[in-house]
Amino acid sequence: MMAPRVMTVSGPIPPEKLGFTLPHEHTAIALWHTEARWDYWELSPDDEIITDELRDFRRRGGGTLVDLTLPGVGRDPERLRRLSSATALNIVMGTGWYREAYYPPEARIDRRSTDDLADEIVREVTDGVGGTGIRPGIIGEIGTDKPWISALEERVHRAAARASMRTGLAITTHGVQSTVGLAQLGIFTEEGVDPSRVVIGHADSRLDLDFYLAVLDAGANLEFDFLGHRFGVEEALEPRLVETIVELLERGYAAQLLLSQDVCHDRQLKSNGGFGYVYLHQHFLPTLRTAAVGEGEIRAMTIDNPARILTIP
Repeated sequence: MMAPRVMTVSGPIPPEKLGFTLPHEHTAIALWHTEARWDYWELSPDDEIITDELRDFRRRGGGTLVDLTLPGVGRDPERLRRLSSATALNIVMGTGWYREAYYPPEARIDRRSTDDLADEIVREVTDGVGGTGIRPGIIGEIGTDKPWISALEERVHRAAARASMRTGLAITTHGVQSTVGLAQLGIFTEEGVDPSRVVIGHADSRLDLDFYLAVLDAGANLEFDFLGHRFGVEEALEPRLVETIVELLERGYAAQLLLSQDVCHDRQLKSNGGFGYVYLHQHFLPTLRTAAVGEGEIRAMTIDNPARILTIP
């Protein structure tokens, strides 16, 4: 029997080697190439700039980064392996397809069966991407464009679920400013996925305790990953978010919460005046400590929970 392991772009490692983990990030992404879209931005694929930013995270005690850029928006397995080697960080790569506006035409999502799509994800997990031999370690970010799941997105969600059942990989999602995460979770569990293998992402884009409790009470994981974003109301809402996280911890949900920063825009890089990959270390975790969050709870959210999610049973 194979020992529990986490699949990184440099190969399998034991879960205890992950350390402090950012479970929802990007090291390059392009959303500007799709016509008539409002999210007109990119995160530069410049290796030198990103290497410096990642080294800053490493210096502050960072161990692992999960890069959820998918095909159609700039996934590059060999680049991820280069970055991992240059920074001594573990990097975990995602697999699947992002959300309908960004499905790459060559994926032909509209013309393939759910099982055919699931087979493609499984092939990447078992054999690696293309001829690279580089294998993903999580399915996602699997997303919805709107507060509902479109027909094509449902097909991708079901394919992700079936691939998860066959490979043991966890699923991580994208859904913003709505409770669509519950609909996503509903599809996954309908297909037989254990909710503890699902991470509902971008939860902090909708500050809603009832939504959070519904996800957590269903047994799934909740991720606050817009931390440090300055694109809208995030900064103003952060004090309320801190209070909400404290409440969830007091209610006993420490084992189901994750924290990340979703670096996805050049404006977020330190070289451009942003926080880089160290907003948690420099700003958010000190704030949680001031709010009397204990070191054990911080460890759960930043080390233990990501390790559990990323471990392939």
